[in-house]
Amino acid sequence: MENLFIVMPAYNEATNIERVVSDWYPIIEHIGGESRLVVVDDGSTDGTYAALRAMNLERLVPISKANGGHGAAVLYAYRYAVEHGADWVFQTDSDGQTLAEEFSQFWDCRGDFDMVIGRREKREDGVFRLLVTRTLRVVIRLLFGVSIPDANLAYRLMRASALREALAIIPPDFYLANVLVSIVFAKKRKRVKSIPVTVRPRQGGVNSVFAPQIVKIGFRAIADFWKLRKAFE
Repeated sequence: MENLFIVMPAYNEATNIERVVSDWYPIIEHIGGESRLVVVDDGSTDGTYAALRAMNLERLVPISKANGGHGAAVLYAYRYAVEHGADWVFQTDSDGQTLAEEFSQFWDCRGDFDMVIGRREKREDGVFRLLVTRTLRVVIRLLFGVSIPDANLAYRLMRASALREALAIIPPDFYLANVLVSIVFAKKRKRVKSIPVTVRPRQGGVNSVFAPQIVKIGFRAIADFWKLRKAFE
């Protein structure tokens, strides 16, 4: 029996978190074994962690850490999963934008791949974010020589052994963790499959990152990716 760890970061998602956990928890129950749903609360101030603990579910692992940003929370969750017996790690976000019912197609084809990653085709999260995704795709192609349709999408199933290799390369608390994991898998010629998925508007709460911050992060990303190229040479 293979163990699946579904991991998700959470920051100020008190209005969403119970609904999101209720959507994803049945998958963990169905797969069984030592499978777990791990939610890393990244220093929320709205009672997200208290709401998680109050759910009192056997396979739910609520973790609280000091705020360090989305990337730090994602990497924390990844490391927890690979260190606690995961055979497969699936990551999504806690804002309710993705659909649990689309997971089965990822799980069904896992045996032939090291990563099955979603790609957004019909998007409902704004023109600006679409532009960011397209720009990121070009930057990754120019700097790393690989083509990844949607490198930053938080809807991905990864073989734990391959993820462990990737984590050995990624700097601690790297802020664009999803992107860099995708790049590592592509550069190391891991077997990767892309599947279209639905991304809905946020189901509650507010975004923690806005347009000016995204632009700032983008310029920082280009500089950091330029430095990281040497790790793949």
